[in-house]
Parts: sequence; structure tokens; C-alpha cells
Amino acid sequence: MANLKRTMTLNLTEAEMDVLEQLSKKKELSKTTVLRQALRLYQVVEVRVEKGDKLFFEDDKTKEKAEVMML
Repeated sequence: MANLKRTMTLNLTEAEMDVLEQLSKKKELSKTTVLRQALRLYQVVEVRVEKGDKLFFEDDKTKEKAEVMML
């Protein structure tokens, strides 16, 4: 079965749209592709957090870790 696509309207603030446009240009991807990747990443993180895993950022030099809290 083919992936059926649906259309939606998305209201973003000026700041959010600026971020989306910057990411789109930086990654050389369409805004739609950036949003799709963001959704997939959020879904992966959500599944891991639900299993009890934690998400951290680690400073490469100091090895200091900061936990990312999900809502």
C-alpha cells in the first residue's frame, strides 16, 4: 500500500519560522523534510524515554553531561 499523504495548515511564530527556514537552508532540505525528520526524532526519543531511558548531551571536552527533560 502506498504512503498516503495528507495536508495540514501549520501556524508558526515568526521566530519558529525563522528557525525552520535556517535549518532548511543549512541542511539543504525542504521545510517539509525538516519537519518530518523532527517528528521522527521526537518519536524515537519518546519511545526510549517511555522505556525508562534518559537523554543526555555531553560536552566533548569536559565530559560534563546535561539531561534533556521531555514533556
